Amino acid sequence: MEAVIAVFALLIVLFLGLGVYATVKVVGAAKRGVDRGITQARRTVEDQTLRAKSFAQPGAAGELAQLRLKLRTSMRATQDALQAAVAEDASLKESVGLFERLSAHGHELDGELRRLESEPDRAALTERLPGLRERTERITHSADSLRWAARDRARRFAEDDLDSLSAQIDMESGALRHWTAPEPQPASSPQSESSGQSASSTRPGSSSRSVAPPPWPEASAADATTAGQTWRDTAQSSPEQEPARPAITPPAARPTYPWQKKPRPESTT
Repeated sequence: MEAVIAVFALLIVLFLGLGVYATVKVVGAAKRGVDRGITQARRTVEDQTLRAKSFAQPGAAGELAQLRLKLRTSMRATQDALQAAVAEDASLKESVGLFERLSAHGHELDGELRRLESEPDRAALTERLPGLRERTERITHSADSLRWAARDRARRFAEDDLDSLSAQIDMESGALRHWTAPEPQPASSPQSESSGQSASSTRPGSSSRSVAPPPWPEASAADATTAGQTWRDTAQSSPEQEPARPAITPPAARPTYPWQKKPRPESTT
């Protein structure tokens, strides 16, 4: 009895542990989803704010907003492209490592640009803009180079695979249409070619100029009279002109003589 109770207690503890673990995993996934949504919303709001500042604020403040927007857009696009490509191509791990180092410089520059937005000294800000612009161009150029290199690599692999697949399909199609393959023609010997040429040279009418055939002779007077004479067709006379004949001639009446006896009727008994 004690063993049964111990087993039930162990099962209850196990179920409780599984329930707690599942609850923690669900809560963690929900929290990560909420954090991801909040981060995405904050990023969208910040991007829209930077875009509005770049159009609304003139001078150095507007250019700072443009630099931040350009930097963030390039770094985010490169990060998404590398993360999507490294799952299929493990050789891009080194590129991901290089991007992480570049991303550190990008975050540093973005923080500096954000702090300079509230700088009251516009003259000093204008003096620092060329250096900030150059740093932004170098970072975005490196990020764009990594992104396009990864995309070109993926496209090249896809084209190579498509070429190989097309060659295999063409080979399979040719094997399926084996009856349409042209039969090899026997090579003609030089002697047969020379004999054919001599025969064609001696064959009548093989010359390039065709000779007109001679005219047919005219018909003689006797042939013309015979051709113009007509005969009565008695075999095909109409049935109205000729009386119909019976198919079998009926027998004639036989004469009766006095010495012949009359035929006696057959007895019915």
